[in-house]
Amino acid sequence: MTIKLPKGIEAYFEADRSGSPEAIAATFTETGIVKDKGKIHRGRDAIRAWMAEALQEYSYTVEPFLIATENGKIQVTGHVAGTFPGSPVDLRFVFVLADDKVAELEITV
Repeated sequence: MTIKLPKGIEAYFEADRSGSPEAIAATFTETGIVKDKGKIHRGRDAIRAWMAEALQEYSYTVEPFLIATENGKIQVTGHVAGTFPGSPVDLRFVFVLADDKVAELEITV
């Protein structure tokens, strides 16, 4: 199933598929925030480091299949499969956008 994603979110998932921490960090605002696994990563440098660490530890693919908007946040549910415990799993990616950049991303089960 193909869904229509806002430009900033589509850019995030395209960068994620590239496997480049630099490309992923570039989809965020300068002061962007990622909340993942109980940790908060603030700013592009921290986001780049978060993604570099994740890519060293696991390989994975994400296929977004559902999108919803609530209270100014855009929730994308994606099927994630890879070399991590519990794979495959459907994760929620909750985005706050600023223009065409990601201002905030929270990843939850």
